[in-house]
Amino acid sequence: MYELTIIRTFSAAHQLRGYRGNCEDLHGHNYQVEVKVKAGFLDEVGLAADFKLLKEKTDAILETWDHKFLNELPPFDRQNPSAENLAAEVYHRLEASLNQVPVQMVSVTVWESDTAAATYTETT
Repeated sequence: MYELTIIRTFSAAHQLRGYRGNCEDLHGHNYQVEVKVKAGFLDEVGLAADFKLLKEKTDAILETWDHKFLNELPPFDRQNPSAENLAAEVYHRLEASLNQVPVQMVSVTVWESDTAAATYTETT
């Protein structure tokens, strides 16, 4: 089994509705997003998947959030744009866009800072 990891970044503002503390106020993060996929075999070139393709698919998702106020964008206009919810949203959107690529999603980790991150994965 092969596991591939890419890391991408974006910046955005958000606030956590119903939170008691500083995160209830409008604030921003320079997010780091770590995507892991796995594959059971290599293609004729010796690749499990093209890193360039994984980066492009992930960037297409993150571009819609970059330098935006996340609370105004679906689905975060209804649910809190927490690191946990961001990770799950990237995971599901990326999984849907990789349906023609012979890899399986492993996890998405969203870092809000150098010391705080949330990871989403599905148990199999």
